[in-house]
Amino acid sequence: MPQKRNGQDYFEKAASYDVMANYYKYLDPSLHIHYYQKHLRALSKAFQAAIAEQRQIEPRNQSHGIIRVLHGSSDTPNVDVYINAIRVFRNLPYKQVSNYLSMPSGKYHLDIYPAEDQVNSILNKRITVEAGKIYTLPLIGVEKKLRMLTLQDQLDVPTGESKFRFIHLSPDTPPLDVAVVKGDVVFPKVSYKEATPYLGLTPMTVDLEIRTAGTKEVLLPLHELQFNPNEVYSIIATSSHQNERSFETFVIRG
Repeated sequence: MPQKRNGQDYFEKAASYDVMANYYKYLDPSLHIHYYQKHLRALSKAFQAAIAEQRQIEPRNQSHGIIRVLHGSSDTPNVDVYINAIRVFRNLPYKQVSNYLSMPSGKYHLDIYPAEDQVNSILNKRITVEAGKIYTLPLIGVEKKLRMLTLQDQLDVPTGESKFRFIHLSPDTPPLDVAVVKGDVVFPKVSYKEATPYLGLTPMTVDLEIRTAGTKEVLLPLHELQFNPNEVYSIIATSSHQNERSFETFVIRG
């Protein structure tokens, strides 16, 4: 009987196929597409296996941690993410988060490049992955002064319930309150680079608003936010260059 592959096996196969796809990119377009598709399939299986492993194994017995990267820099183009010189996330755009990736615990070297540029890195960072922990790594700041934060995710949620948190990633925005429309503040005085604890709630559709901390001044309404059962959410505030406000928000799972 063939041995069942785990997430790390598929990750290694995906990295090999990515190397082959790059090799044939200009030599043979048909082989480039062939290996790139194999790379995507192996990467997809790696992510699926990683999530399955995370759900089945108690954290205290694990030798792996899980990471993902969040692109939160509005003036930075799509990026490729390399870990120990292997591309693991390709063409990640602003306001998007990568899939989760299971990794053996340990220290790693992470490099961020503009998409399809393997020469001019825009961020280099050492990261530590601890067994049984789940991380979101947000890119923040501007392209020439990018930084990366390390946030811990808590994906467990009681059956039938939901929960969410707020993450402030907008450098030019003062501390913020997150409140129910015309109601109480649920997350007070959240400063730049800060993530709140998760707040559990009954699944519902709710109208929230972001205020200047300590005041009733509404900076941004968040209407009809849907929180579904058995789901975890993060509301992200980032810098905006698209409107008169200094920041904008988007929602991700986890």
